[in-house]
Amino acid sequence: MKKKNKYSKKELLEFEKIILKKIDVATNELNYIKESLLRKNLSGTDSTQSALKTLEDGADTQEKENLSQLAARQQTFINNLQKALIRIKNGTYGICKDSGKLISKARLRAVPHATQSIESKLNRQ
Repeated sequence: MKKKNKYSKKELLEFEKIILKKIDVATNELNYIKESLLRKNLSGTDSTQSALKTLEDGADTQEKENLSQLAARQQTFINNLQKALIRIKNGTYGICKDSGKLISKARLRAVPHATQSIESKLNRQ
């Protein structure tokens, strides 16, 4: 029996639906994070106690930093999902970039933007 070296159109369509749904959810989350950041930038503290204001400013700065990092990670995730869609279109989706073998369906369902089989990923570490 010949081993498969790429997924069928039907299988790729299944992965495409998973990816599109994840992009939609991730984009909504990114927009929420950006709105939260915007609200943080617009809201000021009205406290007149300088020590308390300094503490609040420090907490606000830390929260803005956390939100910015979260937004950056979310944007990277969306970009990786979009690259996976491109790989579906050009016929390279689901093929391990290291071994050239098919990445398992279970892995692709869990991490649809994966470019390596779990074996290759573990061997690199």
